[in-house]
Amino acid sequence: MSDLTFNKIAGAVLATGLAIVGLRELSAGVFTPEHPAKAGYVVEVAEEGGDGAAAVETLPDWGTVLPTADVAAGEAVFAKCKSCHVADASNANGTGPGLHAVVGRKPGAHPGFAYSAGMTEFAGKQPVWDYDHLYEFLKAPQKYIPGTKMTFVGLKKSEDRVAVIAYLKAQGGTLPVPAPDPSRAPGAAAAAAGAAAPAAAGATPPAAEGQPTATTAAPPSTSGGPAGQAPAQPGAPAAAPTKK
Repeated sequence: MSDLTFNKIAGAVLATGLAIVGLRELSAGVFTPEHPAKAGYVVEVAEEGGDGAAAVETLPDWGTVLPTADVAAGEAVFAKCKSCHVADASNANGTGPGLHAVVGRKPGAHPGFAYSAGMTEFAGKQPVWDYDHLYEFLKAPQKYIPGTKMTFVGLKKSEDRVAVIAYLKAQGGTLPVPAPDPSRAPGAAAAAAGAAAPAAAGATPPAAEGQPTATTAAPPSTSGGPAGQAPAQPGAPAAAPTKK
């Protein structure tokens, strides 16, 4: 290849490269994208524990809900647990411990089952499986007792947890059902508010500062006249004496 041919090819390549670079810079100047300062659609996700977190759930009044709970419905929900647990009198261990008589039993104490460190620590602080702790544990086992071997996601519906606890109570549970809480009976709050209203209505408002109350005696007369007679005002003519 001659030097002239090589120079022509090199010049063509160089010219093409310069043209590409020039066109790119030109298009960037003409078609500069403008990014909005704020996105048009903002999707806000409330994090757990923040302002958008759900309100704390009130524990059931066990003395009211357990006597009327649907044990058959609890047995049906417990079908989700049968791959790991039994609740009958055999109380055999499987993937999880036997749950016969678990209501009122000490946590982490069923013979022959190797409990997790998390459950053993929980057992050191909690003497028995009572209704409140079972209710919270069944809601989210891993969250309530970190490290537990129970990987079940939990029962999110309150009525399902109450029904399962009623079913487990019927399977040899030893924990007594507490008496209903009178303060949580229907209409108790309205009755308390109604009782407080008459007392508030009959209360005597406090006297304004510097004003005599109803029981404050009137100041003695300084005019020298008979008792009960108002003193003469400055500049006013004196009243004529009364003839007897």
